[in-house]
Amino acid sequence: MRPIEDMSISEELPLPPPVIEIRDLHKSYGKLEVLKGVDLVAPRGHVVSLIGSSGSGKSTLLRCCNLLEDSEQGEIIFEGEPVRWRGTGLNRHPADKAQVMRIRTNLSMVFQQFNLWSHLSILQNVMEAPVTVLGQDRSAVEARARMLLDKVGIGEKADAYPAMLSGGQQQRAAIARALCMEPRALLFDEPTSALDPELEQEVVKVIKALADEGRTMILVTHDMRLAADVSDHVVFLHQGRIEEEGPPAALFGAPRTDRLRQFLRATEPA
Repeated sequence: MRPIEDMSISEELPLPPPVIEIRDLHKSYGKLEVLKGVDLVAPRGHVVSLIGSSGSGKSTLLRCCNLLEDSEQGEIIFEGEPVRWRGTGLNRHPADKAQVMRIRTNLSMVFQQFNLWSHLSILQNVMEAPVTVLGQDRSAVEARARMLLDKVGIGEKADAYPAMLSGGQQQRAAIARALCMEPRALLFDEPTSALDPELEQEVVKVIKALADEGRTMILVTHDMRLAADVSDHVVFLHQGRIEEEGPPAALFGAPRTDRLRQFLRATEPA
């Protein structure tokens, strides 16, 4: 046993497990194989961006992370806990509904088309899931929801309805709704692709602020500048496989593969 005076008080503690880890994931729709053995790690506090052409598997991978889609093969691990499965291949499904619910409530997803409830006010949209799904106190949730609407810059729209807001405002409301669940990670599926350039910048500003806070995020995006600005790690998917991945400076500054170089040329502004 070492003498006490020799023990270092600065010994490193073990790192926490990644919020999301995916190993050898396969996903098909009938005979169409969309994901062909994908690995992905999203450590706590990191932003991982998924880029690639339409049909490369980006959104499918994101939906598999959140268990909105069943995969046929591979592991999905949430904070060190593997998803439990029943069956194999196309008949494979999660075995534990309570586990699925717990994971989904900790992985808030922001969709391309906002998906706000049209019959509820913006404040009610943000409050709905924490109150009805998590059973949290309504007054506490309302205070948090109003704070989050202020945070994304639309606090004055709390009593408005979705149809009364611009697309950029609706997407910021969707982000506030995701944050109100106090998730372990945020999953963004092309959050700016349905917006014109001016409104897109409203949403980009919010996403950058969340990245600066150290939020764990997986971001599917067509915006290469956004991916370069906010990401710790970028994954380029091509035909269901990871063609190239790495830090944004390397991926965008010195791409190694012809496919990535071709993709980046195609996405450059005219």
